[in-house]
Amino acid sequence: MGGKHYLPLTEEDRNEMLSVIGAGSVDDLFADIPADLRFKGNLELEPAMSELEVLKHLQQMADKNRHFQNCISFMGAGIYDHYIPSLVSHVTGRSEFYTAYTPYQPEVSQGTLQTIFEYQTMICQLTGMDVANASMYDGGTALTEGAIMGCGATRRSRVLVSRSVSPFYRAVMRNYFNSRGLIMDEIPLRDGCTDREALLNMIDENVAAVALQQPNFFGMVENMNGLANIIHERKALFLVSVDPISLGLLQTPAEYGADIVAGEGQCLGIPASFGGPALGILAAREKYVRQMPGRIAGETVDSEGNRGFALTLQTREQHIRREKAASNICSNEALLALAASVYLSAMGPQGVREVAEQCLQKTSYAREKITAINGFELVFPGIYFKEFAVKLPVSPEDANLHLLKKNILGGVDISQFYPELDQTMLFAVTEKRTREEIDILVGELEELK
Repeated sequence: MGGKHYLPLTEEDRNEMLSVIGAGSVDDLFADIPADLRFKGNLELEPAMSELEVLKHLQQMADKNRHFQNCISFMGAGIYDHYIPSLVSHVTGRSEFYTAYTPYQPEVSQGTLQTIFEYQTMICQLTGMDVANASMYDGGTALTEGAIMGCGATRRSRVLVSRSVSPFYRAVMRNYFNSRGLIMDEIPLRDGCTDREALLNMIDENVAAVALQQPNFFGMVENMNGLANIIHERKALFLVSVDPISLGLLQTPAEYGADIVAGEGQCLGIPASFGGPALGILAAREKYVRQMPGRIAGETVDSEGNRGFALTLQTREQHIRREKAASNICSNEALLALAASVYLSAMGPQGVREVAEQCLQKTSYAREKITAINGFELVFPGIYFKEFAVKLPVSPEDANLHLLKKNILGGVDISQFYPELDQTMLFAVTEKRTREEIDILVGELEELK
C-alpha cells in the first residue's frame, strides 16, 4: 500500500479500530459486496513517483490545456479575460477570508461582515441602487432571483424577457420558473436589440417585470430612454442585467429608472477558471429590500457605541419558514464578492472608467478591421461595448479550429442559441487585447476567405 507512508495510522491503530467494531480485517468491511464483484489482484498503476516527478507530470498534463495565459483570447458571452491586479489574490488568499463559513456570529466575524458591507456599498455606488445583497451564485441566478422578486412585489406571475438577454440567463430563469408556476415570455429582437413595439403589445396587467440586459448579449447598447415609464404605467417593475465594467461609461440603471439590477461580477477581479465560480450581483430600490433573497450585512454600533457589522435581513429558507422564504439560495459568494471589492477599491472610479474606455475603443478597432475583410459582415448596426457579432464566410467551428492552431481563442458560435444567425461568431475584446494581438487575429481570419 504505497500511500501508507502518508497516513498517520499504524497497523496497531487499524487493528484496534477493527477490534472495536468487531471486524477481523479490512476485507470484512466489504463482506456485503458479492465476491465475484470485488476486484482481485493489483491495480495497474504507474510506478510510484517522487514529489518532484509528480509535479513535473502534473505540469505536463496541465500544459495540454489552452487558457488565457498561453493564448490570445477573444472569447466572451459572459466570461471575459480582464486584467486582475495582483492585490486581489494577496487579499483573498489570506486565511481569515479564505473560508466558506457564513458569518452568523457577529462577535467573531467582524472582518468578514465588514468586507460584505463594503461590497454592498460599492455595488450600490456602481448601479445607483439603494440596497445590494451579499451576492448570488452568478449572473443567471441573480437575474432570475430579481425576476422572482418582481413577481413577489407585484403579486403577478408573468415576466417578459428580451431575447437579447443572454441565452444562458434565460435558460436558468426558465428552469426556475417551471418549478414555481411562473411564466416567462420572450420579447422579440429588432436589429439585435429589444423590439420596443413588441414590448408595448405584450405588456399588460399580468406582467410582473420586464427584464433587459445592458449591454445585451450581442454587446449592443440598448436604448433605455422612456422604457421605465412604459413599464411603470402597467404597474410592473423594470429589471436590468448589467456589465459592471460598462457602468464606468454608461448611465447607471438608477438614471434610466430601473427597479432591480442584476449582473455578473466575474469581470471584477475574478479569474475565468474554465467557466466558474462566478459572482452574481443583485441590487434594488429600498422599497423592495424585503423581497431580496439571500442576506444583507448591515452597519450598527455595539453597547459602547463602537462601529460594528451584523447580518440583518436573511430571507432564505434556513432562517424563516420554508414557505415564507424569498428564495432557497443558500451559499453566498463571499470570497468572490471580496475579490470584487478589492478590485473596485484598487481601480477606483477613474480606473473602472479607463478599463471601460479601453474596452470600447479596442472593440471599435477590432470591429472595423474584421468587417473590412471580404466576406465578414457585421450582423447588427449600432453601438457596441466589448463584444460584437460577425457573420463569417465559413463555419465558426472551422474558424475556431484554425485560430486554435495559432494559439488564439476565437469567438463564440451563437447560431446554437439563435438559429436565425447562421455562421455567426461573437467576438469579445477587453482592455487586455493589444493592437498587435487584434492585428494577428485579423491576419488569421483573412486566411479563411
